[in-house]
Amino acid sequence: MTPLTRTPHDPPALVLVAHGSRDPRARVAVDALMERVRRLRPALPVRLGHIELNEPLLSDTLARLKPAGTATGAEARTAAVLVPLLFSPGHHVKHDVPEAAASAPVPARVAAPLGPHPLLVDALCARLGEAGWRTPSDEATRRVSAVVLAAAGSHDPDSAAGTRRTARLLAERVGVPVVPAYASATAPTVEAAVRALAGRGRHRVAVASCFTAPGRFATECAEAAPWIAAAPLGDHPALARLVLHRYDQALGHDQALGRDDALLPGQPLAVRASRTLTPSA
Repeated sequence: MTPLTRTPHDPPALVLVAHGSRDPRARVAVDALMERVRRLRPALPVRLGHIELNEPLLSDTLARLKPAGTATGAEARTAAVLVPLLFSPGHHVKHDVPEAAASAPVPARVAAPLGPHPLLVDALCARLGEAGWRTPSDEATRRVSAVVLAAAGSHDPDSAAGTRRTARLLAERVGVPVVPAYASATAPTVEAAVRALAGRGRHRVAVASCFTAPGRFATECAEAAPWIAAAPLGDHPALARLVLHRYDQALGHDQALGRDDALLPGQPLAVRASRTLTPSA
């Protein structure tokens, strides 16, 4: 495997960290997002690594990177920033991605997850609009409307807290209640959330897809929609801008692209944007 050589003047590589999926559409969507990020910042080296299921695996992508210059250890210049294509802090963000960075042959930093953030809400709103959502213009329609925010789910309480925060931001934008729901690990499911909303008289319910790409979870959540379901976020321009924002934050170049960049209470050091991980001995 040929290493990806770097010069002392190259910016650190941006490594998109995708989960991976057996659905072939997932890689197409992630590739499209990667290309949009490259178009926004042509001089930036952008790479891709998967946590599981797809190639290249994250460990293989990191193994191909070479540090610029000859310094090693703590003196080595950051060679890569890992940006998880995940929307809240769960096991992958807190453990799998930092462990991969710590084992890399180059100094690497781990960026914060993509959510919560107003740019994420921009992308969610846009996908809802493409699916046919229109914010109710009258009180009668507003009283029977709601949105379910479908996310992957995690046993980690910080993950659910992040999704709830995104739901609150989305509710401010769409003008109706937004209920978080999950494809796995925690409750409620999308189906259960839809039933609960129907019990409150809200039958005009759209499902917003808080997933980067198509896959089993996104498909199952969409199939539970009683009305319309938004597509995964894919290569939406706001998501590409958010990826670059997280990269800049990790390097201390905060572009101030919106509020809600503060970490969730109790979020561990391993996923702080300023975290630097040097190769293990």
